[in-house]
Amino acid sequence: MNQNDIHELVEKQRAYFYSNETLNIEKRIHALKKLKTCIQKNEAEIATALEADLGKSNFESYMCETGLVLSEISYMLKHIRRFSREKRVHTPLSQFHSRSFTKPGPYGVVLIMSPWNYPFLLSLDPLIDAIAAGNTVILKPSAYSPNTSKLIEKMIRECFSPEMVAVVTGGRAENTSLLEEHFDYIFFTGSQNVGREVMRKSSAHLTPVTLELGGKSPCIVDESADLKLAARRIVFGKYLNCGQTCVAPDYICCHSSVKDAFLAEVKKQISLQFGEQPLSSSNYGKIINEKHFHRISGLIDHDKVIFGGHNDRNTLRIEPTVMDHVTYEDKVMQEEIFGPVMPVLTYNSLDELIGKINSMPHPLALYFFTRDKVAARKVTSQCQFGGGCINDTIIHLATSEMPFGGFGESGMGGYHGREGFRTFSHYKSIVDKKTWLDLPMRYQPYKRINDKLIHFFLK
Repeated sequence: MNQNDIHELVEKQRAYFYSNETLNIEKRIHALKKLKTCIQKNEAEIATALEADLGKSNFESYMCETGLVLSEISYMLKHIRRFSREKRVHTPLSQFHSRSFTKPGPYGVVLIMSPWNYPFLLSLDPLIDAIAAGNTVILKPSAYSPNTSKLIEKMIRECFSPEMVAVVTGGRAENTSLLEEHFDYIFFTGSQNVGREVMRKSSAHLTPVTLELGGKSPCIVDESADLKLAARRIVFGKYLNCGQTCVAPDYICCHSSVKDAFLAEVKKQISLQFGEQPLSSSNYGKIINEKHFHRISGLIDHDKVIFGGHNDRNTLRIEPTVMDHVTYEDKVMQEEIFGPVMPVLTYNSLDELIGKINSMPHPLALYFFTRDKVAARKVTSQCQFGGGCINDTIIHLATSEMPFGGFGESGMGGYHGREGFRTFSHYKSIVDKKTWLDLPMRYQPYKRINDKLIHFFLK
């Protein structure tokens, strides 16, 4: 698609939006039901595409992508009528006699730019929220996951007219052309560098944005933790999707007194979950492309590897790898890893660790394994991060009941469930003032006799 085609598509969607077709709640519900049926019909094809792009097994594809998308649709279908209602709020005495309320309304034409690591989930989840809120959508999936992007394009064409939802495929040129257009809202998931460019481009039109980025998400293991359970859950979260998860534990901060015992459990868990030959496992994914394969391989210091470290360039697979004696100055600590490499650092003082974490760019997630409730409250209160778990990893994003989003350098805004509906809605504040009463004191000429009254009403 060239610039003219994209501009024409945006204008067609804007005309459709102003026809008020998307304001009808029943039509939104019908659209979501149609999309749900299409996803269920294409479940096998979705799994095949995700396997081709990322080496995901059928189980992982459904658990981490297709199933979560269907859950979001089900949640939205259940609650959309309630979310769409006007909400009456308290009216101050000074506005007697009036009715005050907030009224949700769609922004208009929305651009959703999705990444390659969870290409189905992170394309469809925000799309569902945007449709439920009454917007039209141009969806731009990643060029790095071509099989899934092609399937998404096919499914969207089956479900929607291009005036309501359209898919633009392609790479950097298409991204650039899209960002030159005037959208009413932009929702971007991806890297911090591209997120900065999205925000810069959106500022030309003062377009509001949601940025779902990433960062180095810490995972703390204290001296009271159940080490066997911690290792099991950390290994799951770290190596899921071959480490290519924005909320994966990026690095481990383990109390020095339990580090050796923890590492022993981690080694056991990697073998239990991925077998003795992970590079040959049908349930272990692959790195998305050669560029990222070489980048991740370059972060591995083989002098510090205590487990794994091997790779297969032909299949773009890197073993689940553990590095010990890592410092904050090491290369692996200078960028988000986004791969199956687990650097382990140690700490002795929780207060000092909190200070160190807060001195770094704010992470998207934080995980804390502990039996100490006081310590858990301390970490979750004093550390600054997007979201996370106590005694688990990853699972905080797998619910429509809580918003998911970043903080500071890891993003801005959130979505899922009600928060997703709010993200793609503007809430108009309206006062419906009755005509049978009109207090004269607010009008000029002001009189001294009204001083006491104005102080009574406004205090």
